[in-house]
Amino acid sequence: MIVDTLKVYVTVVEQCNFSRAAKLLNLSQPGVSMHIRNLENEFGIKLIHRSPRHVKTTDAGHILYQRAKQMLALYENAKEEIHLLRDEVTGSLKVGASFTIGEYILPRLIADFARQYPQVDIQVMIANTEEIAQAVRADQLDVGLVEGKVDYADILVDHPFMEDEMILVAPPDHELTALPKLEPSMLQDQIWILRESGSGTRSYSEQFIRDLGVEPKRTYVFNSSQGVKEAVLAGLGIALLSRWVIHKELEAGELRRIHVKGGRVIRPFFILQDRKAASTMAMKMLIQQVRQLS
Repeated sequence: MIVDTLKVYVTVVEQCNFSRAAKLLNLSQPGVSMHIRNLENEFGIKLIHRSPRHVKTTDAGHILYQRAKQMLALYENAKEEIHLLRDEVTGSLKVGASFTIGEYILPRLIADFARQYPQVDIQVMIANTEEIAQAVRADQLDVGLVEGKVDYADILVDHPFMEDEMILVAPPDHELTALPKLEPSMLQDQIWILRESGSGTRSYSEQFIRDLGVEPKRTYVFNSSQGVKEAVLAGLGIALLSRWVIHKELEAGELRRIHVKGGRVIRPFFILQDRKAASTMAMKMLIQQVRQLS
């Protein structure tokens, strides 16, 4: 079936590698190569430049990739519309989330969705906000759930779906936790634990520090909120983290909140979608479920 061959072609182009594509598709590498050869024979033109390390599309191959994505989307839409005649939601979904959402909210959301719509095949990607936005923009994800605004307003549309409180925390024996409320200047020359650049938590932390008008003595950078939390627990410094990340440690007394005058930080979580992408029934049902979280 031509749909299967187009799926193989799209996967090879997106993975830039025959072996990775074969693994994802549960095919042998010779089987994947055969699909590509059949396409090149059918069109009478080379579609892919092959090398030992990666593959790259020719001009004709790029045109076919774009059209193949559209054809596959139309095929999935047709399948879903036909299944809707039997009141079924089917198809596939590629969902991405930034770390805080992906580690603390998304698993339960996906579990509930899977119980309600068991015939939808779901793939999940967890990365920082910038990486998720780029993946949605590149049509590698159908939906992204992120914790910060993105700079792709020309391509992406975002909708806030819930609010999150960011809390400044330290270990219980930190000198700042003994005070009921701090003047912002008392945070001058503290050691801060930050997320990596591109993270929504990082951008809010940097804005928080700027708004306080203080300078860190030193910063340490970790590429996950879990890593930041563990560093604070170990006494390395202080950090601004989502309540979702630290609520258990706060309740257990393993971390203490640092109260700062005028220092309350509330941020929205956003749903990201490509403006040009077709919206399938599975996507609509997932977004509807996300909106119910607020």
